[in-house]
Amino acid sequence: MLDDVLRTASGRLSLWGMSILFCLLAGLCGPVHAAETKGPFGALEKRLIKDGFDTSRIETIFASPAVAFEKKGVSAYFMHNEATLDYAQFTRPQPITSAKKYMQEHRKAFSYAEKMYGVNREVITAIILVETKLGKYVGSKSVLNTLATLSAMNDKKLRQIIWNNLPDDGRRIARQQFEKKADRKSDWAYRELKAFLTYTQREGMDPTTIKGSYAGAMGISQFMPTNIVRHGRDGNHDGRVDLFVDADAISSIASYLKYFGWRPGISRKKAFRAVYHYNHSKYYVNTVLEIADKLKG
Repeated sequence: MLDDVLRTASGRLSLWGMSILFCLLAGLCGPVHAAETKGPFGALEKRLIKDGFDTSRIETIFASPAVAFEKKGVSAYFMHNEATLDYAQFTRPQPITSAKKYMQEHRKAFSYAEKMYGVNREVITAIILVETKLGKYVGSKSVLNTLATLSAMNDKKLRQIIWNNLPDDGRRIARQQFEKKADRKSDWAYRELKAFLTYTQREGMDPTTIKGSYAGAMGISQFMPTNIVRHGRDGNHDGRVDLFVDADAISSIASYLKYFGWRPGISRKKAFRAVYHYNHSKYYVNTVLEIADKLKG
């Protein structure tokens, strides 16, 4: 009987999983918890279910072959340095020309956003240019895998895997700094993961197929999921909020900036503060405002 079970399981279980099965059948070990037999996200699944997510949906999502521990992408997250980014490239003539064409192509969506939220099209376009090169580069990482991996880093063994994957070439941060960031970001990522699962369920999207940045930002506007839930808007009036659609991204950025203080005729100082909420980088904000000025010319 045992041989039959093992032969049947061999096509479905890893060697480690088969050893656990043998151990249980032979009575040589104690009970094995779900978190120990379901890979790196077992404990995370249990946590999500405890927090109210449907058991069947969570188990189905995490059973998908598309779901995996995002070791490489999350390692990049711990090496990111805003100061090394070349935002100045977007202030050159060719990107500005492309941005003006983008405003013309989507003038209806911009007119609606300006009327509804009082945010001018130039600053919205500047953000889209810097974030995704006018929607051309929205990211290639699985948002689900990124957020699940970061969330799971409250497990010391999983955290060690990320640490071991950091390059030892001068870019590796100090271990103490890494630990502090991992503590902070695992809690943050779990909130984002819950918002992502809530959003995708509401909009009827398959969360395993959505791609985004190395940090989990998604769409033309590069919103994190909590911001989609709070500020995502249906700009083309089709009954859905899809930030991979230009009109929805445009209205969502306008809604976000209005929430953080943007008003018609806003002063430069207040405009800076509003855009700073979008990205906490002075370099980023100054670039966005410079592009907006060029688009008015």
